[in-house]
Amino acid sequence: MTNEKNLWQILWEYDPNGLIVVDTQMNITLVNPAFCKMFNVNQTEIIGKPASIVLEDLTDFQKVWEKDEVIRGKEKKYQPENQANSEADIVYVKEVIFPIRDQNLIACIMVDITHEWQRKQEMINLRNETVTKVNEVVDHQMKVVQEIAGLLGETTAETKVSLLKIIKMVNQETL
Repeated sequence: MTNEKNLWQILWEYDPNGLIVVDTQMNITLVNPAFCKMFNVNQTEIIGKPASIVLEDLTDFQKVWEKDEVIRGKEKKYQPENQANSEADIVYVKEVIFPIRDQNLIACIMVDITHEWQRKQEMINLRNETVTKVNEVVDHQMKVVQEIAGLLGETTAETKVSLLKIIKMVNQETL
């Protein structure tokens, strides 16, 4: 049993996902190193503290406990409190929250999807830039076409006037 317990402790310590456990009063009872790194907190300083100091909204934790259900794959955005307010500091996670009834605990596994989200945003930005450029090119082409049409119209009118003068001259000479 000791080896099995050590294995679970090792898995807890090395899991790349953020893991947090709170009691039914929403106080932090346990966090792993990945969670501490993700939210830039010290494990010894936050144990026993309200989870709301790290996670602004605990509605899903309360819902899981009250309804005895599991929330899987919900994406959330967190801004670690003790970090500067910049887009680079925001953490995007996919959460699995579940109750541990026999221990009166609620656990949450947080998979960091910040890089995926940033790539998605880059693709959206690239798409928007591309659409803007295409619109600019089409607008420019339409402007050029209108200028060409205007020039053609002018030269056609000038040609018609010249031809009418020639026809009038020719008609006068034949009379």
